[in-house]
Amino acid sequence: MNKVQKRTKIVATLGPASINKITLTNMVALGVDVCRLNFSHGSQEDHLIAIKTIREISEENQVPIGILADLQGPKIRIGKMKEGGALLLNGKKVTITTKELIGDENNIYITYENFPNDVSSNEIILLDDGKIQLRVLSSNRLDTVECEVVHGGVLTSRKGVNLPNTKISIPSLTDEDIDNVNFALSYDVEWVAMSFVRTAADIIRLKDHIAGQNKKARIIAKIEKPEAIANIDEIIAVSDAIMVARGDLGVEMPMEEVPVLQKMIVKKCRDASKPVIIATQMLESMITTPRPTRAEINDVANSVLDGADAVMLSGETSVGEFPEIVIETMSKVITHVEKTSYPYFAEKKSSFDSETLISDHICASSVFLTQKTGAKAIAAMTSSGYTAFEISSHRPNADIYIFTSNPTLLNTLSVVWGVSGFYYDSFESTDNSIKDVNTILKEKGLLKTGELVVNTASIPIESKGKTNMIKVAIV
Repeated sequence: MNKVQKRTKIVATLGPASINKITLTNMVALGVDVCRLNFSHGSQEDHLIAIKTIREISEENQVPIGILADLQGPKIRIGKMKEGGALLLNGKKVTITTKELIGDENNIYITYENFPNDVSSNEIILLDDGKIQLRVLSSNRLDTVECEVVHGGVLTSRKGVNLPNTKISIPSLTDEDIDNVNFALSYDVEWVAMSFVRTAADIIRLKDHIAGQNKKARIIAKIEKPEAIANIDEIIAVSDAIMVARGDLGVEMPMEEVPVLQKMIVKKCRDASKPVIIATQMLESMITTPRPTRAEINDVANSVLDGADAVMLSGETSVGEFPEIVIETMSKVITHVEKTSYPYFAEKKSSFDSETLISDHICASSVFLTQKTGAKAIAAMTSSGYTAFEISSHRPNADIYIFTSNPTLLNTLSVVWGVSGFYYDSFESTDNSIKDVNTILKEKGLLKTGELVVNTASIPIESKGKTNMIKVAIV
């Protein structure tokens, strides 16, 4: 497979529009690096079909493809509404109840049982991604909340509920999430995304659960709550990666704050050597049209310029009419930015702690050497993947080739900026292995005779310890 070469990765959500093997194969060739399974939609049987299709494409084409299982989390929704929906008028009163019923202009059923006990007077309730706004008048603390319609509209069944001013008591990891994560882990997905994260403790709970299942999937914290912003440093510290989920974040917080928050989170993630994904509404108009808006193109380009590891597509590839054109469009934007105005070797604040001091300095030095010598590539050997994350975080203007004997790691690294992974298990001696990997890169046409390459590894190499050696070689 001749896959589009770029450094910023693409995460594509799978669904009815993209689950076909031919379509998905074309999407991978056009630039998809990671496939997202959205557990807010579809059955486990649907997701199993997707997993098998992804693995087949990866094996047949010898292309690493990561799988991201995105948990629904404590998404609060209203229940069924009357046919055609109910028109909520400004200034009118409406009752929200936890007693199941068919909703209308006067009464709305909410699926969240603790809702009357969590909300307080004058708090805001947002329905349908903020399109409808209510204000709490009173609550009986049992099963009924009286509200006033501030901004009305037509409300239809199963729309989402956002509570930007309310401290909700529902756990971030629900029983349904646990069932879904167990399913995903049984098929060895590489990444699990946790929705509506509020504190570092949420991530730690999921980590403990994964460890208890004797699995090693890595966790992506989705940032979409004000509490997550308040605790962002602690969340980044315990997470393996971060997703800026701008949809709910832009509803829960003033939307004008989101662009600055996006840049802040990307910078913090790069400093911490943690991958960061920008998500939601990137090419939204392409769900129904084959051409994006100019604003959408600017959004993708600015996310790339911000330094994101990956950009993500949702409805555009899961239910949209043009999934292949969407990927082609996004790849074109990414490659153009990376060729013309990308801020390579961007300044990074590093925290060299005692445990990783040598490895961190070796990785930083490898990037420094490529900048000063004009080396074409950095070729590193790793078993844990730490070296790949660290080198990538410096955003070098040199290709990053990672060699590992851990096949699962190859799929994991599919979300990491600039990294191309290769399976390699001939760890006999450091000198021989370095010569070997450089020869492999030359045979694949990735390096040419006379070009410089910076190699990193561990000595002794057979112990597969922390990176402690660096070498500049001429091919």
